Amino acid sequence: MIAIAIGVASAIISFAGSVVMIRAWIPVAKREGMVGKDMNKVEKNEVAEVGGFWAIISSIFAFLVFEAIYAFVYGRFYDILEVYSITILLILSSILGFLDDILGWKRGLPAYIRILAMAPMALPLMIIRHNAYILSLPFFGKIDLGLLYPLVVIPVGVLGASNAFNMIAGYNGLEAGMGLVLLIFTLAFSLAKGLSFTSYASIIMIGAIIGFLLYNKYPAKVFPGNTFTYAFGAFYAGLVILGDATKFGLTLFFLYYIELILFLRGILHGVYKENFASVSSDNTLEPPYSKSYSLTHLSIKIIKKVKGRAKERDVVLFLMLLQSIVGLVCLIIYL
Repeated sequence: MIAIAIGVASAIISFAGSVVMIRAWIPVAKREGMVGKDMNKVEKNEVAEVGGFWAIISSIFAFLVFEAIYAFVYGRFYDILEVYSITILLILSSILGFLDDILGWKRGLPAYIRILAMAPMALPLMIIRHNAYILSLPFFGKIDLGLLYPLVVIPVGVLGASNAFNMIAGYNGLEAGMGLVLLIFTLAFSLAKGLSFTSYASIIMIGAIIGFLLYNKYPAKVFPGNTFTYAFGAFYAGLVILGDATKFGLTLFFLYYIELILFLRGILHGVYKENFASVSSDNTLEPPYSKSYSLTHLSIKIIKKVKGRAKERDVVLFLMLLQSIVGLVCLIIYL
C-alpha cells in the first residue's frame, strides 16, 4: 500500500509540474516567437509551441522522485534499472524532438537523421533486456528470436512507435488525448496482470498528460510539438518491452497501423498528406482531399454523415472513442 501511495504521489507531482511549467512557458514562447498557427480554425491564431517538452520533463522528475521516496522509505531501490532506462529514453527522445521543433515545421531534422538518432536511444532498453529472446506477437504467439530481439527488434520497435505516434496529430488535444487513452488501457492491463513497474510508469505519465491537456484541449493555448510525440511514442514502446506485454501493446496500437496504410495510400496517389482539414467560415471542417489519407480525414467524413457537420473537437473525441474501443477489445482478448 505504501508503494501505491508513492506512485500516486509521484503522479500528482507529475501533474502539478506539468501545469506549473506549461503555464509559465506559454508567455515565454509567445514573446520569443516560438508559436505555430492553429490550422483548423478560420482565424489561424498563433499558439505557443513545444509545450509537450514540459510534460515530459515533469514526468522525468516524477520518476526520479518516485525512486527517491521509495529508497528512503524502504531502504532499497525500486527496479532501478527499469526506472533509469525509461528515464534516459525519455530524455534522449525528447531532445531529438526538441531539436526537430526548434528548426521549425517542415524544416526539421531530415528523416534519415531521426532514424539514425532514434535507434541508439533504445540502448537503455537493449541493455536491460539483453537476455530476452522471446517475442510475443498477435496471431503468431511466442517466437524465439535469440539476439535479434534485443539487438534489432527493440530499436526498431522504439523507432516505429516514436514515429507512428506522431502520425495521428494536428488537432487540439489529439496527440495528448490519444496518449491518455493508450495509457489508461495499459494501466488497466498492467494492474490486472500484476505488472507493477508498468502500472507506476503509466500513472506517472498520465498525471503529466492530464496537466498538459488543461492547456492543449480545444481551444488550445499550447501545442505538444514533436518533443512530446517522439518521447511518448518511445515511452510507450519502453512500457511494452519492459512489461513483456508486446502482444497487448502491438494490438492496442492498431489505429496507427491503419494510419500508416492510409499514409502509404497517399504516397501511391502522389500525395504527401497533411492531417489538417479544410476549414469553412463557421469553423466546421471539410476533408482536405477527395480520398482519405489519414484517420483524421476519414473521421471528418464519418462525423459529417452522422451529425451533418464536423468540428475539430468532434474529430478528437471520435478518434479517442475509436482508441477506447480498441482498448476494450484488447482487454477482453488478453485478460
